[in-house]
Amino acid sequence: DSRNEVFLREMSEKDEKIKSLVDMGFSEDEANMAITRCGVDVDLWELVDSLGAPRITEDSHSRNISDHQVTDQCFDLFGGGKKARLMEESKKKRNRYGGRAQGNQPSLDGSHDEPMPLPNPMVGFNLPGYLQPSVTRILPKQDTGPPFFYYENVAQAPKGVWATISRFLYDIQPEFVDSKHLCATARKRGYIHNLPIENRSPLLPVPPKTIFEAFPHYKKWWPSWDLRTQLNCLRTNIASAKLTERIGRALASSDSPPARSVQKYVMNECRKGNLVWIGKNKVAPLEPEEMEYLLGFPKDHTRGLGITERYKSLGNTFQVDTVAYHLSVLKVMFPNGVNVLSLFTGIGGGEVALHRLGIHMKAVVSVEIGKANKRIFRGWWDQTQTGTLIEIDDVKSLTDDRIVSFVSRFGGFDLVIGGSPCNNLAGCNRYNRDGLEGEQSALFYHYFRILNAVKSAMARM
Repeated sequence: DSRNEVFLREMSEKDEKIKSLVDMGFSEDEANMAITRCGVDVDLWELVDSLGAPRITEDSHSRNISDHQVTDQCFDLFGGGKKARLMEESKKKRNRYGGRAQGNQPSLDGSHDEPMPLPNPMVGFNLPGYLQPSVTRILPKQDTGPPFFYYENVAQAPKGVWATISRFLYDIQPEFVDSKHLCATARKRGYIHNLPIENRSPLLPVPPKTIFEAFPHYKKWWPSWDLRTQLNCLRTNIASAKLTERIGRALASSDSPPARSVQKYVMNECRKGNLVWIGKNKVAPLEPEEMEYLLGFPKDHTRGLGITERYKSLGNTFQVDTVAYHLSVLKVMFPNGVNVLSLFTGIGGGEVALHRLGIHMKAVVSVEIGKANKRIFRGWWDQTQTGTLIEIDDVKSLTDDRIVSFVSRFGGFDLVIGGSPCNNLAGCNRYNRDGLEGEQSALFYHYFRILNAVKSAMARM
């Protein structure tokens, strides 16, 4: 019927775009990843932009071919009308970003052309139970703590972003980790820190690593053709009721099992939206309580917010088990507790990690602008902590003089932790993916400024 026709038409559009991306030099996995992030309805150039320059571009630059020739070389793979439309999109992007086709502007230190390769598998320097060669890291004396610092952001940022972040944070190598190695959901993040990497320990009990281990009640309705064992990255928004209803109607009117083409489209939507099976031919998004569990927060941590605010807050926070594994080295180093400067606190992922590790927080200076996030964090703090909490609304208002006064009051900070907004870095943002020069993600430079001010003030103690 007409509903199945819509499914098949959208699926056909997706297959056509995957084929086009593969022809341009991307792998099928990369093409699927781009469509999952950006949606099947976006223009092909937006998908290319979300993945970065294609391999054909890299090969051509190695032969000293101009950007113009590279663009023509890529677009010759398409028919005339499509080529003209994509060329127009390319021209618009070049005008907008100073002559560059990529969506991110040049970084402040001119490093935008230097890639930061992501490891595969994304397991950082080490993970519990994961066999890999040992990593030895020796930091220059001036970069060791205290203060220890810990910075987080999305791993799959625009080209050059992590190279720039690394250069500003004392040329320390990022540690890229996908939380699927620690729990049942993926969360690909990069971390730059000066913490020791030896003698780490995971939180106990170790969280489940598969969907059915985490949520066994879903197994009853899970179709045999849905082969997922883990969930994708948890986002700030969820699939609409209109989509889940349409999926249910299409499956109800299909054979059992459904045609392979329908299965393929449904699985794409399930992966993209982390939809789970709650009945026969019935899918639904995860509940906020389930997201809290997957991210390592206590039950009802975000309860009290509106449903939209809960999803947004959870989509922007740390995966607690991953962060706790990195911070676990502090427990032996600071048996009497820590003083923490928490930048972009959100709903308190870093503080929850320290609490679950049994590390007492003597004082936390929390900088968070979101009123809903502040309310959640303050509520958790009042119920679980006995230390001093000082709240500041905006990193821009945390001046060097205020930092000096806090350093004097608390005798310094043991840990500076935070992850600046990823709004202009995340691949799912296809309109304002402007890198570190985007309005929100440029706040990273305040993290660097504040960290430097802390280090300077403590050096004068």
